[in-house]
Amino acid sequence: MTTSNKKARRALSLRSTIWVYFAVFTAVILILVWFFQVFTLDKYYEATTRSKIYRIAAAINSGFDSERPLSNRTLIEDLAHSNTMTVVVTDLNGNPMISADFLGGFSALTAGGGYKLFDFRSEVLKSETGYFLSVMTNERFNTTEFIYGGRLGDDYLVFINSSLEPIGPVAEVIKEQLVFISLITLLLGLFITFLLSNRLSRPFKHITAAAERLASGDYTTHFEGGGYAEINELSDALNYAGSEISKVDSLRNDLIANVSHDLRTPLTMIKAYAEMIRDLSGDNPEKRSAHLKVIIDETDRLSALVSNLLELSKLQNGNIELKRTQFSVNDFIDDTVSRYQVLSEREGYEFEIEHDADVLCEGDEQRLEQVLRNFIDNAVNYSGDSRRIIIRQRNLERTVRIEVVDFGVGIEKEKLPLVFDRYYRDERTKRDVTGTGLGLSIVKEILRLHGMRFGVQSELGKGSTFWFEIKISSQNFTTE
Repeated sequence: MTTSNKKARRALSLRSTIWVYFAVFTAVILILVWFFQVFTLDKYYEATTRSKIYRIAAAINSGFDSERPLSNRTLIEDLAHSNTMTVVVTDLNGNPMISADFLGGFSALTAGGGYKLFDFRSEVLKSETGYFLSVMTNERFNTTEFIYGGRLGDDYLVFINSSLEPIGPVAEVIKEQLVFISLITLLLGLFITFLLSNRLSRPFKHITAAAERLASGDYTTHFEGGGYAEINELSDALNYAGSEISKVDSLRNDLIANVSHDLRTPLTMIKAYAEMIRDLSGDNPEKRSAHLKVIIDETDRLSALVSNLLELSKLQNGNIELKRTQFSVNDFIDDTVSRYQVLSEREGYEFEIEHDADVLCEGDEQRLEQVLRNFIDNAVNYSGDSRRIIIRQRNLERTVRIEVVDFGVGIEKEKLPLVFDRYYRDERTKRDVTGTGLGLSIVKEILRLHGMRFGVQSELGKGSTFWFEIKISSQNFTTE
């Protein structure tokens, strides 16, 4: 077992991961609830009471009419009643003017005749901030009380007394409720986790099973989505990958079959003619020479096939560096077509050149000549009985389009996207007059390295036009 497989087996499943994360999430929520509702309830209650006292003091200051102090009785009583506290307004000497006691007569501000007001008054007057907030313990009732004193305008003082109710019984009730809430939350979390983990892991299980079938060679496998955008995207990508793998496998099989055929045929002929030389024509110089020529031709064909396979591999791997130069497009076409003079004289092929104005182009001239020769070789092989081939130059705005036209069998519409694939061959033709069957795939890679546009148009029974475009140099010239 490989290291990657071991790691994959050690890794948690999606279902287990969801269980772990959801369990941690639930535990954190419950801990936070217990912490804030039970363990910090006293401090939170105290801080809330302090904040409430400051808000009431601010409300009294903002709404107090210092010109008619007694008219503020309703404001003072309403605030004291709604917040269950005692509020007393005095003059600067500490004499009460308005008093509202809603602490049941046990307020530190009013109990015992309010004698403590004078002590609180002195604390306000000596305070640099103009107010104070003290915490007292009511020994009789064992409660904590807040005493606030502050200035009210320039001529009055306000005192507020609020008591912290014992929250022990309340805390016990909250704890009992939290126990039930925690149990319910835990059970509900487990149930939701079970449903969620099953729903999320089910499509991945199906995808994994389908991927295993694909890996075993079943290229008809279809990956189903799972109702989620990410899973649908994954299934679409895998379906596309499966389709491409199927195509590659089909091309591989075709490549093996075609290469095997092209290797077997010349090897068979080489063996047959070698045996003929040995058994029949060894003493006949004329026959021996003819048989040796066949052996040499077939050997050259084998060598060309192997060379093209190696070259295609280098091009696809990017191991070939282009040697870009500037060259005359007219001379480029004429020099390339001139190499077919022997084929024209021997086989009767007619090569017509249609020039446009000469321009200077840029590219690897040797590689681009290889492209044009492959197009012409393809036209020779598929020109049929017409044996007429046109090499046409068309000057465009920034490029020169070179077209190779034949009037042969043409290509079926559905097969046009395949013609540049490696070792694609139309079975309607006989053995190639020239080439090895790898030319167009080599063309594709050369033009891809150049970044040039290329293509083919064809009509069944009327011929085909293969074309590519070469970039025009910034310096144009006209030949004399």
